Amino acid sequence: MRIGVIGTGRIGTIHARTLSRHREVGSLILTDVDPVRAQELANRLGETAAPSTEEIFKWGVDAVVITTATSAHAELIGRAARSGLPVFCEKPIALDLPGSLAAIAEVETAGTILQMGFQRRFDTGYTGAREAVRSGRLGRLHTVRAMTSDQTPPPAAYLPISGGLYRDALIHDFDMLRWVTGREVVDVFAAGSDAGPAMFREAGDIDTAAAVLTLDDGTLATVTATRLNGAGYDVRMELAGELDQIVVGLDDRTPIASTEPSGPPAASKPWTGFLERFGPAYEAELIAFVEVVVGQRTNPCDGREAVQALRIAEACEVSRRERRPVRLGEIAGGHALS
Repeated sequence: MRIGVIGTGRIGTIHARTLSRHREVGSLILTDVDPVRAQELANRLGETAAPSTEEIFKWGVDAVVITTATSAHAELIGRAARSGLPVFCEKPIALDLPGSLAAIAEVETAGTILQMGFQRRFDTGYTGAREAVRSGRLGRLHTVRAMTSDQTPPPAAYLPISGGLYRDALIHDFDMLRWVTGREVVDVFAAGSDAGPAMFREAGDIDTAAAVLTLDDGTLATVTATRLNGAGYDVRMELAGELDQIVVGLDDRTPIASTEPSGPPAASKPWTGFLERFGPAYEAELIAFVEVVVGQRTNPCDGREAVQALRIAEACEVSRRERRPVRLGEIAGGHALS
């Protein structure tokens, strides 16, 4: 199998390394807006670099991996679909629902594959939580608490193109909320703060966010996020039911300290970022993509699933801006979770 990798930044490099080691992948063609960066990675991996995206499609590949800037995702997905190629694309499809739905329509019309990069679906903690909920171990679920906290903020230049904190960071928590519980969000009430560095206000963004979400079975969920968690990178999900409660993301590297005399000690080497924390999950999702392409498994996260997470993010943004509860029915593009 020959796979084209479009985008050789941090995530693209990780995915290319994973694919280059896979027994089903015979070769890679790498390209990037910075041709030198693509060539350097190709040299390190013993693969081929292409001068532009055009060559990816002209030279012939069996599948495409897209890890470019978000603004290019939808167009590249459409082009791959029209070429009959399976696609793996990092989230999101686009920063708005119309763009996302248009790209999905092209994939569905062509009858091709689009797997979205929501890597937490491959994290052992989240998969364990999903199994616990589905098995009935927790009993009736009544409360979920999820959080994503970055140790350091992204560069100021990234903020205007990120889509904002809900779409860029919390979209993963929204995806996990649906995937772990098997339920749909019916309404949200969200708030945000830009009291931190001025670059957030200048970009029209927020540095800290919180939301209360109601699921279709009455379960209540809270989600929080911040770009300013100096203690370390902290991603957790707590799920409480009538019989038991569990937590994802609590280990000896979780950047939190207990004030109780008999509490666990503070982490000596806390997580610093998402690439470190979710390294094995990033590898697993690309292995899954190859398995999807060769027909060994079904698609673990298609475009419609990505749209559902984006709808929740959009609803939170509307709620924050208008200071009111928002029902998901107000946001276009919905579908039922299968």
